[in-house]
Amino acid sequence: MATINGVNVTDLQQTKERVTQDPAAADREPTVAARWLGGSASRVEFKGKTAHIGGEGNLNPMQNLLASLAACDIDLIAMHAALIGLPIKDLRIEVTGHFNSQAYYGVESAPGAGYDRIAYTIHLTAPQATAEQIDHLRKRCERSSPVGDSLGKSIPLTLELTQA
Repeated sequence: MATINGVNVTDLQQTKERVTQDPAAADREPTVAARWLGGSASRVEFKGKTAHIGGEGNLNPMQNLLASLAACDIDLIAMHAALIGLPIKDLRIEVTGHFNSQAYYGVESAPGAGYDRIAYTIHLTAPQATAEQIDHLRKRCERSSPVGDSLGKSIPLTLELTQA
């Protein structure tokens, strides 16, 4: 078993082969549940794991969206660097985005409340990396990042509000 960047390359290659042979094996449909804790704080749950979003001392939901992009691409780069045998010494990602919160506060004439632009910079230290490997990792981020891909397209959103 080879482990590079904390990634079990053998397991990863086996998983890649499995989802190549059976694309449905790569399908995911997670459901998370959030519960209001008071004020702007929520507890989010998924399969026994919890996170607190909003409220004092926590990232707010919009910050979490940027954090999700950064964390997704860190995972993606570490994994793909491992697949090509490239050890990483250091990796960090800075993400910034702009949005106007008027609509959030109920200003009717305001533009949408979501991000209108997001940009990020990947800072990678991999002393053994070739220019081709760096280009490969950049292309993986552009092509393979689930969060980046989600942010880059319009996703149908269905809302249902029930009263108990």
